[in-house]
Amino acid sequence: MKLPIICPSCENTLNVSQLKCSNCKTSVNGDYELPLLMKLSHENQAFILDFFLSSGSIKEMAKQAGLSYPTMRNKMDDMIDEIKNLKK
Repeated sequence: MKLPIICPSCENTLNVSQLKCSNCKTSVNGDYELPLLMKLSHENQAFILDFFLSSGSIKEMAKQAGLSYPTMRNKMDDMIDEIKNLKK
């Protein structure tokens, strides 16, 4: 099951309110903001993982996805802009 990151009612980013140890059942409650990368869509998280696993080669990622280098580069640039906006 994928962690929901967007509110289904207002489309705002969700926060974490409880963490629980699966071993001893200890719970920690609060209002915690998600880490920056977790605020990205699941698709963009997968893109970053693929980028890392391809040793940072956009050319290799484009080849594996059957896309042109400029198309993959544009996707990367869009993600960079999205991350910059999330950091504000």
